[in-house]
Amino acid sequence: MQKFVYNIGCVGIAMICGMPVTAFASDGHSQPKNLALQTTNQDHTVTGVVLDESGQPVIGATIVSKTNPKIMSTTDVNGQFSINVKNSDDVLVFTYIGCQKKEVPLKGKRVLSVEMKEDAKTLSDVVVTAFGATQKKETVVGSIQQVKPENLRVPGSNISNAFAGRLAGVIATQSSGQPGANGSNFYIRGISTISGATSPLIVMDGMEISQDDLNHLDPDVIESFSILKDASATAMYGTRGANGVLIITTKSGADLEKPKITFRVEGNITTPTSKPKFVNGADFMQLYNEAVRNEGTGSTLYTDEQIANTRDHVNKYVFPDVDWYNEIFKNASFNQKANMNIRGGTKKIVYFMNLNLSNETGMLKNRSKDFYSYNNNIDYLRLAFQNNIDFNMSKSSKISLHLYAGLDKMHGPAVGNNDISATLNNIYSQVVNANPVLFPIMYEDQSNDGWTHWGYKQLANGGNTNPLAQLVNGYQDSFASTITANLNFDQKLDFITKGLAFHAMISFKNWSKSVNNRYMNFNRYTMQSYTKGEDGSYSYTTVPVGDPTQPVLSNNGSNAGDRRYYGQAYFDYNHTFGAHTVSGMLLWNINQYDNNMFQTSVLASLPSRKMGFAARATYDYLHRYLIEFNAGYNGSEQFAKGHRWGFFPSVGLGYVLSEENFWKPLRNVVSNFKLRGTYGLVGNDQYGYERFIYQEVVSLTGNGYYTTGIPGNHQSYSGPGWTRLGNDNVSWEVGHKLDLGIDLQLFNDLNVTFDWFRERRSNIFQQKLSIPNYLGTANTKIYGNLAEVVNHGVDLAVSYNKVINKDFAIQFQGTFTYNDNKVTVYDEAPGKREAMMTKGKNVSTVWGYVDDGLFIDYADIANSPKSTLGNIAIAPGDVKYVDQPDADGNYDGKITSDDRVPLGVTTPKIIYGFGPSITFKKWDFSFFFQGRGNVALILSDIQPFGTNTRRGVLDFVAQDRWNPDNQDPRAKYPRLTETFNNNNTATSTYWLRNGRFLKLRNAEIGYSFKHCRVYCNGTNLLTFSPFKLWDPEMGGGNFTSKYPTQITVNVGCQITIN
Repeated sequence: MQKFVYNIGCVGIAMICGMPVTAFASDGHSQPKNLALQTTNQDHTVTGVVLDESGQPVIGATIVSKTNPKIMSTTDVNGQFSINVKNSDDVLVFTYIGCQKKEVPLKGKRVLSVEMKEDAKTLSDVVVTAFGATQKKETVVGSIQQVKPENLRVPGSNISNAFAGRLAGVIATQSSGQPGANGSNFYIRGISTISGATSPLIVMDGMEISQDDLNHLDPDVIESFSILKDASATAMYGTRGANGVLIITTKSGADLEKPKITFRVEGNITTPTSKPKFVNGADFMQLYNEAVRNEGTGSTLYTDEQIANTRDHVNKYVFPDVDWYNEIFKNASFNQKANMNIRGGTKKIVYFMNLNLSNETGMLKNRSKDFYSYNNNIDYLRLAFQNNIDFNMSKSSKISLHLYAGLDKMHGPAVGNNDISATLNNIYSQVVNANPVLFPIMYEDQSNDGWTHWGYKQLANGGNTNPLAQLVNGYQDSFASTITANLNFDQKLDFITKGLAFHAMISFKNWSKSVNNRYMNFNRYTMQSYTKGEDGSYSYTTVPVGDPTQPVLSNNGSNAGDRRYYGQAYFDYNHTFGAHTVSGMLLWNINQYDNNMFQTSVLASLPSRKMGFAARATYDYLHRYLIEFNAGYNGSEQFAKGHRWGFFPSVGLGYVLSEENFWKPLRNVVSNFKLRGTYGLVGNDQYGYERFIYQEVVSLTGNGYYTTGIPGNHQSYSGPGWTRLGNDNVSWEVGHKLDLGIDLQLFNDLNVTFDWFRERRSNIFQQKLSIPNYLGTANTKIYGNLAEVVNHGVDLAVSYNKVINKDFAIQFQGTFTYNDNKVTVYDEAPGKREAMMTKGKNVSTVWGYVDDGLFIDYADIANSPKSTLGNIAIAPGDVKYVDQPDADGNYDGKITSDDRVPLGVTTPKIIYGFGPSITFKKWDFSFFFQGRGNVALILSDIQPFGTNTRRGVLDFVAQDRWNPDNQDPRAKYPRLTETFNNNNTATSTYWLRNGRFLKLRNAEIGYSFKHCRVYCNGTNLLTFSPFKLWDPEMGGGNFTSKYPTQITVNVGCQITIN
């Protein structure tokens, strides 16, 4: 029966095709040659749909015939495709950004349903560029670095502390460990201007945010993190992108069968990287006596009895020996952090929600509870909530709402109206200024008045503050909130032309802060006299300083706030025509910033507005030859009419040699090799906090004092004057950026990216300094586009990923950044020595004197240049300086301010980092070293004794100082004097230190269960540096006036439920 049916079918086919019936053999197995030939040459049409793992259509996936790469197609807005191949046994290759490549043998099939899986490795090859557009890394010609969010997850609450050494081209420094203020300051490729506007633009989901907002983000909410460094990447942002751009995209939901929930809890212990070491009370007394004798002031010396009784701690009120640091600060603090997020959705609506809570406490001991009912220790609570909802209105339309709320509550000590940060720095300074023997913490309440009798002693011309009394006598509560809302609309316009889309966004950001201070005066007492009893005990009497009163808390407060509105709309286009891919973008945006608070200044009360247009066009031939053009046309209210708009174009070229046929023999070794280069302009319209710098500013009073009247009745008046002269020709500060780069991949595992960059920033805003004072403009600012800076350097990023086997994998990351700049044009007073001129120097240069050790004796003083820096007589043990030639090469034999030279640069020129990450079965281990070099530290404000104070003596001063018994001209500290010695404290090479270091920045070990991972990690665990006094990352000066950076050890657990 089957044979009969088969034969009837063959007859029917033969009749339709006009072939003789006899062409088919009776057994039904032989076929005519002409039919076989016709069937082979006929196109084989394949249709189908491409979906992702969640079942969503993959739009824009590329389908290529493996046997003939010229035959290709792409999926439409529904993920559907159609392709004609020559062979029904062909193999189709499916590719899409961020997904694994998939090969599907046809085997005669005409309808396919293909699922593409996310590829973590290729996701790293996808970068987010200007205004959130995604682009395959192999087609990028600009200098853009993509960072995995997990690399930004370090112990502590501030994401910016993960930048140093991990992001090539980013120079980041953490100078404080204070809760709520322990983020890093960072620059992208250094500093290119002297105008004060050096911070990069930070954009989250299209909205500009501050560095403080950035530090509030938890890495768990970040989907992608990109750094745009060169002109091709930043030109579209115009004035906002002159110093580089950070682009952050937060996570969106996903169409999952059931929601994915993640919990993470952490607890950490922090301890200072360094603590100040002071000499004890008895040693302090001896050092003070030495200072009095060195200077010969004749002041009263501490007696041997006082020194002995202080050393033996005979009576803590009469012979105090207070370790102020240990009275106020503890050795460690404990902090907690928790995070929860949920991700899910349906085909119509997807959502992502994240809740983050962190609590930090400081190093202060809770001493206020010893005296009062309140607790004023540091307690910093941060709550952040992110809610992202995407609604697919149709297959081509989507609307998204991203909401963020950040709440900060800070409780801590307050001195006067200072904020908590200023208070802590003030307390650190007071710890230094209060010596151990001047007075005790408090005296006994001999009068039974019920209040604390805080210790104090009046010196000849002033007094030392009691730091513990200052600490406990008040507290501050502050509350700050940040609310951002982004509404996005995306519409595909394939019905007009394939690859065309429209996007619009409106965003709003509001920040507000309220501060409440509770503070009271405290009653100070000083010891009037003391007597020694027959039994050897001591008694004393005290008197109040001023009129003592009942301590009562006063109350005052303040409010602050600002808000920002931003809107943008743009068309973009992306389409592939065979081997050619073109894309384009045309954008308009507007940005307004307002101060929420009442302002007495008219200028300060006005909103700040910016408007701009941007365009982008790219061309890609077979991912081999790449061209990109970007341009921004931006308007600024900072300039006068006729100068408000600036045009900032850029162009980029790329050549992927590894896509050439001649490269095929090398691909097993050099799997990717790309040359790229960009050149373009960027603009800046900011000069610090000055606004409308083209306008004149006139003060109606306070200038030109004169006196009039008759004898016995004189009156003084002041008149109007210019504080700033107008200049309608002030215009844009323009950066000319050049970048040449190489992207290299070896053995498919080792990736190397190298960039050489140079920027010439011209027309920099500068106050004119070449006008002589005798023209009467000394107090009047005159601005112009007067200066120029050239900034150049290299950055290098290396990454290695290798899966050895199913149980063992290794990764390695390394970066190196070198950056230097030079002021090439600067308006300054004529006649300066070359060494004193700003022109030709680094923007961060510090000037000072060149020391020649310490004076050996008076003969050495007589035979050396005469110092005019001192306020007291120069003596052996003082710093000796080198006389410098004037502009004509002559020496005047005196040390004056004209003898200063460049000493060094306080911004590091070299930043680097490296470290591996190893996974073995369920264990993972990683560590990361970070270092810096070519940076100077200048010590200052170290002198212990002065005219009005007797400060604590740091241990390093006592250990290696010049003194009559150790007349070492190379001692680390000059002779001690009772009075401040201006000659010895002047900025000079004597106080210059090398600020380089290498840190074990992070280390982590973890173990993974089925739905849980437990881990332990740490930050700032080890520091190797020639500078030993404190953490060199904190910078120079006197570190005891800064809250120290912290060593952090953290334990955490992450649970995932799906």
